[in-house]
Amino acid sequence: MNLESLSREFQQRFDRKMAARERALISARRAIRCSANAIRAIHRQDRGRAAELMEEARSSIQEGGEAVRDHPDVAFAGFLQDAQKEYVEARFTEAMVDGGAVPGPDDLGVQLAPYLNGMAEAVGEARRHILDLLRRGEVQRSEAMLENMEEIYSVLASMDYPDAITGHLRRSTDVARSIMEKTRGDLSLSLVQRDLRDALDRHARDVLDH
Repeated sequence: MNLESLSREFQQRFDRKMAARERALISARRAIRCSANAIRAIHRQDRGRAAELMEEARSSIQEGGEAVRDHPDVAFAGFLQDAQKEYVEARFTEAMVDGGAVPGPDDLGVQLAPYLNGMAEAVGEARRHILDLLRRGEVQRSEAMLENMEEIYSVLASMDYPDAITGHLRRSTDVARSIMEKTRGDLSLSLVQRDLRDALDRHARDVLDH
């Protein structure tokens, strides 16, 4: 039995797979980095930079997918899905902060499970924005942002499918609910404090008038 030729063939095939995997990993890491930096730019209100970074993330995800097109086992290993999730989080954060339209998974060129998990993670960024708004006294905008969080959670909670299909969405949904409830408490406290300040101001004006 002579298996030497088979051995060489296997090595060549694995070499091609490894090379494709390495290219896709580099692209996925770049996409994740760009998405994270885009979110920071959105919170800094640097919309131009955020748009550039998100476009780079989108391009990197596409490049990664093309690199492993002939290797589906590598394509679905998880790292490209993580990159898609982070990209969706950035795009959802942008939509919520700016009040723009929410792009769907087909618009973004991502799979459904990463899309939903990216939605879930965007809830944390919404909380961060709400806290910034409350510090500036912008309660009305904070309430609108909380409504966005509740709408996202409603969608997530309706996805009653196995974790193997949804990419462990149930865990992400639980985290999103916890963040939302904590944020609702913070917002309620701010509303009470605002009403108390208004009442004290009215009382002070009444005293001065009399």
